Amino acid sequence: MSWLAGPVTVAVPATSANLGPGFDSFGLALGLHDVVVAEIAPDGLTVKVTGEGAAAASAGEQHLVVRAMRTAFAHIGRPPPGLALSCQNEIPQGFGLGSSAGAICAGLLAARALAGPDGRAALPDDTVLALATRLEGHPDNVAACLAGGLTIAWHPAGSAGARVARLAPLPSIAPVVCVPATPLPTAAARQVLPPQVPHADAAANSARAALLVTALTSQPDLLMDATEDFLHEGYRAAAMPGTTRLIAALRAAGVPAVVSGAGPSVLAFTVTAGFGGPGAGPAAGDVAAIAAADAADWRVLPLRIDTAGATAQVR
Repeated sequence: MSWLAGPVTVAVPATSANLGPGFDSFGLALGLHDVVVAEIAPDGLTVKVTGEGAAAASAGEQHLVVRAMRTAFAHIGRPPPGLALSCQNEIPQGFGLGSSAGAICAGLLAARALAGPDGRAALPDDTVLALATRLEGHPDNVAACLAGGLTIAWHPAGSAGARVARLAPLPSIAPVVCVPATPLPTAAARQVLPPQVPHADAAANSARAALLVTALTSQPDLLMDATEDFLHEGYRAAAMPGTTRLIAALRAAGVPAVVSGAGPSVLAFTVTAGFGGPGAGPAAGDVAAIAAADAADWRVLPLRIDTAGATAQVR
């Protein structure tokens, strides 16, 4: 195997999972990115991090990007002599915006590119998805991060791997993310979920999830009904009261809003062309005004939908 002579630059988008009723299956890539520049070194490991999560540079081999790269190199069958990484992070960490999925995907794609043709042969796209899902624990965020756009991920019956279907959301849909001051670990958010839910709730959620596909790809006037969830948001309400309060205020004002992933960020949907015609629907400014009136301190980020997904460039 011959290692890549120069660096590889990998850019990965933030993601929002669930989107309300699409629990552990739906994902949306967002225009906020982490960028990893990786290069083969003669020996050792150096990690530099700027932006979000800068303190993680001291984690060394336990840094999530490095762990993902080591997983990829083990699958390829050869470790490199050394690694030098530089991470420039925009994705908030611990806020339900796919920062761990981004780190995993960045590490896997960087390792594949550094290994040259052997890396591509050993790690085709479906294998990258499988490894990313194994490291993350579920496929919704990693699928959206890798593919971009709107994704639906699932595990086929009898298969340990994940599959993904990619859909194109309407260009007029403009997501707005509201990030609170304090993060919430995903593990803590999952602990409050019950092992079983009523059959009526599951049936209602199935209808909303199907409706959400239509709302995001062709009929945005359905977004308010389509983003209603019956499986997880209600159970998580007590663990993130500020998130619950802001979502209620947004929805009362006619803005479709959901918990982003496991929270505590809020994902609101606006439509640049309006729901019933130009100017008829809520805009990013409306979301910002409602967030500003809340008791908590919210950082409001109007974003675009990322349609490219993760990219790796060799120079």
